[in-house]
Amino acid sequence: MVYAGIVAGGTGSRMGADIPKQFIVLAGKTILAHTVLRFLEVDKIDKIYIAVHPEWLDHTKKLFSDHTDKIVVIPGGSDRNKSVFNIIDAVKEDNELSDDDILLTHDAVRPFVSADTILANIEAALKYTVCTTAVPATDTILYSENEIVSETLDRSKLYHAQTPQSFKIKAILEAYQKLDESQRSKLTDVCGIFTAAGKKVHIVSGEVSNIKITTPFDLKIAEAVLGKKSGSEKV
Repeated sequence: MVYAGIVAGGTGSRMGADIPKQFIVLAGKTILAHTVLRFLEVDKIDKIYIAVHPEWLDHTKKLFSDHTDKIVVIPGGSDRNKSVFNIIDAVKEDNELSDDDILLTHDAVRPFVSADTILANIEAALKYTVCTTAVPATDTILYSENEIVSETLDRSKLYHAQTPQSFKIKAILEAYQKLDESQRSKLTDVCGIFTAAGKKVHIVSGEVSNIKITTPFDLKIAEAVLGKKSGSEKV
């Protein structure tokens, strides 16, 4: 089985809106709905789990009430990894896991992920166990301490991380068990869990259009892509 896990538990503080950014309306749909639709349109995705802040649980269930056969809405955790593991726990509770069951985890505010990227993640997760979407860095990257340039990094070896991050579900449970509490507390994403456990993470080529809507400027870019002005009403 192939599952998608949409991580939507953030509060969107950097956006400065009166609601979490994933619920801002863009071209007639919430950003979250745009994102979920991308996965609904891929036939190989068997089920989609959405992890949201508990205060937005009922609201989100109403948003997707027409798709209860394929979408499950659950409470998110206090950070990204906790939300991912809440999704994994829900998948385990609803289904009997096989060794090849995979989960594609994706940011709720990346509404322009393509079907090609989703399919490439499915293929890579099945082949390599774990993968992450990324695009090569195009800018020069500086390493700095105390606002002083310490090193100019080799751009040819650097990537901008995106999502999905995808993996075999049993494999991440095994990797996580290998880590101590100190290691677990420092991790911010799936790749970190596998890397800390000594597993190689394969890179899937992403697309520059797969932007993350985090700031008001990002929202303007999304509006330009869709040709529509955004709103803040709840739908």
